[in-house]
Amino acid sequence: MSYHKVFLKSGKEESLKRFHPWIFSGAIARINGEPEEGEVVEVYTSKKEFIAIGHFQIGSIAVRVLSFQQESIDLSFWKSRLAVAWQMRKDIGIATNPTNNTYRLVHGEGDNLPGLIIDVYAKTAVMQAHSAGMHVDRMTISEALAEVMAEEIENIYYKSETTLPYKADLFPENGFLKGGSADNIAQEYGLKFHVDWLKGQKTGFFVDQRENRSLLEHYSKNRSVLNMFCYTGGFSFYAMRGGAKLVHSVDSSAKAIELTNRNVSLNFPDDPRHAAYAEDAFKYLDRMGGEYDLIVLDPPAFAKHKDALRNALQGYRKLNAKAFEKIKPGGILFTFSCSQVVTKDNFRTAVFTAAALSGRKVRILHQLTQPADHPVNIYHPEGEYLKGLVLYVE
Repeated sequence: MSYHKVFLKSGKEESLKRFHPWIFSGAIARINGEPEEGEVVEVYTSKKEFIAIGHFQIGSIAVRVLSFQQESIDLSFWKSRLAVAWQMRKDIGIATNPTNNTYRLVHGEGDNLPGLIIDVYAKTAVMQAHSAGMHVDRMTISEALAEVMAEEIENIYYKSETTLPYKADLFPENGFLKGGSADNIAQEYGLKFHVDWLKGQKTGFFVDQRENRSLLEHYSKNRSVLNMFCYTGGFSFYAMRGGAKLVHSVDSSAKAIELTNRNVSLNFPDDPRHAAYAEDAFKYLDRMGGEYDLIVLDPPAFAKHKDALRNALQGYRKLNAKAFEKIKPGGILFTFSCSQVVTKDNFRTAVFTAAALSGRKVRILHQLTQPADHPVNIYHPEGEYLKGLVLYVE
């Protein structure tokens, strides 16, 4: 198969020699022909030496590298990559745990498949494209996935309406590429939940907080828990299993609250310990008293890009300051940022400033990140997006 060729400016291959999977538009000297958005292109140095092959896209990241070898990007390529990703999930025990049928199978650059996310919920795989190339190749990827996981997967749902660059005129439609089951109950470490892959955020559930929810369970005994930005209630039902005295779930979305209530009922029907409120986080924090001794702050990404960083850090400071002000002495705060542009140091400084403003004595018990099924490619440190701190507040 012949591909269009992209030639780099002199010296611009250095990051590729270090296996970084992105090529920025400014590094390109010229392109032979006119590749379409999402087409596969070969990349050459200024000395005309092959260095990579990947998906072309108009924008600041012009090529997302699929391979540093000269090979065809075809069904057998996708099958081998997906097989490697699945093997890793089996090796770390997450895809073979009898109490758990929910995990991330493909995590973009972390699995050397930039622009592709696949989450598994019981017998359904939810596939999401974040690049034009993954959208263009979706049918072949789906075919490869159906072959590799023939025994495990009955349905493949494609969910990319909100994740693709709107300027690319790709017109993605969400829908089943295989199967079509309406059974959307999955299990995480023995707890059941409904997955809203039709209209929910991300692929329908925040798989990346699994290990952090499990940790929270161990701290919940006899505590009064506030789960702020609860979305589908994940932290809430773990807190209940951990023996919390009471659990309040808060989210500004009425739909999220409805889903939280359904999920809590699946695991703890008619349990009087739980109540859920559809309310703005800051309003709720302002009017609440000091009744909570375990608070979870898991807000949506405050910053999607670098320009929003300053405002995001102000948001984290303000949010955490309220929690420090209101949490009971001896309380535990689980606080997170899932913004990729907010570094670990940025986030820690924002939380540190909030603690200092409150004047409380605060100790770090845990520094949290994303779980092993959301791996970070060692050559692409930008892939570490989830940051969390567990704090003990005197």
